[in-house]
Amino acid sequence: MAAKVRNKMETSKKTPTNIVRAYQRYLKLQRGYSPNTLDAYVRDLQKLLDYLRDEDKHPLEVELTDLQHFAAGLHDIGIHPRSQCRILSGVRSFYRFLQLDGYRDDDPTELLESPVLGHHLPEVLTPDEVDALEASIDLSKWEGHRNRAIIEVLFSCGLRVSELVNLKLTNLYKEEQYVRVMGKGSKERLVPISPKALKELEWWFDDRRHMTIKPGEEDYVFLNRRGAHLTRTMILIMIKQQATEAGITKTISPHTLRHSFATALLEGGADLRAIQVMLGHENIGTTEIYTHIDMSTLRRQILEHHPRNMRQGL
Repeated sequence: MAAKVRNKMETSKKTPTNIVRAYQRYLKLQRGYSPNTLDAYVRDLQKLLDYLRDEDKHPLEVELTDLQHFAAGLHDIGIHPRSQCRILSGVRSFYRFLQLDGYRDDDPTELLESPVLGHHLPEVLTPDEVDALEASIDLSKWEGHRNRAIIEVLFSCGLRVSELVNLKLTNLYKEEQYVRVMGKGSKERLVPISPKALKELEWWFDDRRHMTIKPGEEDYVFLNRRGAHLTRTMILIMIKQQATEAGITKTISPHTLRHSFATALLEGGADLRAIQVMLGHENIGTTEIYTHIDMSTLRRQILEHHPRNMRQGL
């Protein structure tokens, strides 16, 4: 009887909620962190816990590959590299505590790399490369039309991957050709959607009508084969796989299509303020990175085609 009670207490101690409480006590009592610092650590840790919950993974079962996928997800939803570094630093602190306090024998964060800080222009795809990405999809598979619709909506609307997985049928205005997007900080915006994206969605909806959808998931636009809405990781894996199939050697992710959307608009003459609104950037400084992309493209074209440079063999 006593052994059963001990086992029950031990199991209760290892629930994610109780582990986080023990970690908070550690930060407060042993590390001496202020309430504000403590709150910041817990907020950052919650991002990992939310991810693990979506993946049906317990914090004590985490391996390095899980953390690498989590880190990739931070990049894909547009979190700044400095913020990524801070979040991953907090994750390392958490797992050092788990090892120190005997929850785990190892530290899975030992080989976890943080992003390199510095000025970096993101990869972008040309419209032809996006077409190649879509053409590489096998439409004989049940998810074929869904995956084409995902790529086209990301490229046509410039959505964050988190916005895409949470896109609802009730947020599609097909007649008006707009989608209502719930962005960061629960801020809504209306984004035009192209006729091509709407056509791809109709093909997907024809397949979707024959699915058995889980209760509560009926309003999500994109579903997996079990009838539940997709996760960010599923979309990341799909896009990387299609890039390989299409022979695209650039390192791309769902966020690459968002960058490509903004770059195509800028090169087509769109106003930077309009791009800011469509991307849902609170600060236009975030949007201004696309002017650097445009200028780098212009510089390359000048070097390749200007007669002075051609004579010099540049």
